[in-house]
Formats: sequence, C-alpha cells, structure tokens
Amino acid sequence: MATIRLRSRSPLSGIARCFALAAWLAAPWQAAVAAPDTARQQVFAAERAFARSMAERDMPAFASHVSEEAIFFDGAGVLRGKPAVIAAWSRFFKDKAAPFSWEPDRVEVLPSGTLALSTGLVRGPDGKVVGRFNSVWRREAPGVWRVVFDKGSPAEA
Repeated sequence: MATIRLRSRSPLSGIARCFALAAWLAAPWQAAVAAPDTARQQVFAAERAFARSMAERDMPAFASHVSEEAIFFDGAGVLRGKPAVIAAWSRFFKDKAAPFSWEPDRVEVLPSGTLALSTGLVRGPDGKVVGRFNSVWRREAPGVWRVVFDKGSPAEA
C-alpha cells in the first residue's frame, strides 16, 4: 500500500489562508452595505426630480420637494413658508413649456448628513445659460430631502 506524505506547512501560510478566506467571504457583505445611496447621491436625485417637476409641468411634484419652512429669494423679495413659495412659483407652471430649466452640477453634504447644498446652471427655454441656482436641502426623514433655502444668482462669466 502506498503511503501518502503530507508536506509540513508553515503556520503562517495557514493564517494567511484564513485571512484570504475571511476577506473573500466578507466581500459580498461589504458590497451590500455600500449599495444604499449616499446622502450626496440622494440630494442629486432629489434636485433632479425637483427640476423634472418643472419640465413636466407637475406642480404637486414640485411642491413635494419644498419644506414647510422654506425660504426662497424672489428677486428683491423673500418668500417665507411653503404656501408663499407655491403661490409665487405657480406662475411658472401656467404655460405648456417651462420658462427655464436647471441641472445640479455640484452637491455638498454636511458630515452629519442632515443639510446639503446643491448648485448648478439655470437655462432659458433656448438652452442658453441665464443664471445659477443655489439650494439648501434638509433631510426631513430617512431618504427624504426638501429645499429649505433657494436663491438664484446671475450667470457666471
């Protein structure tokens, strides 16, 4: 009968294999944990949905993105509270075509994940840049972001 000889291995190689196996087993779990959207991604998505509500002429969807405590700067004036914002912005929803559009190009979120700034270009109906928007978003519930401050500024040179 043949004898089988097992090579002796260093204990270090066994430990290395254990670490490799642990890393391999943990990889799918780590991917699953990282899968949910980050706060920054959530705010980008909320801002894009907010802009889409204007493009699609959907005032109820627009209103759903505005906080009850919202303050929007309207030219020289200030709109305080969601009812005032909705009343003033309803004029932009009267025509079939949107009078302007916007797209975020930057979002920054506080480390606490409770406040965020979104900013981007505002374009006229012809696609020409007419300004820049700046919106402050507050997380009002898990995954629910609403605008608390909004102010436009002139187009950059």
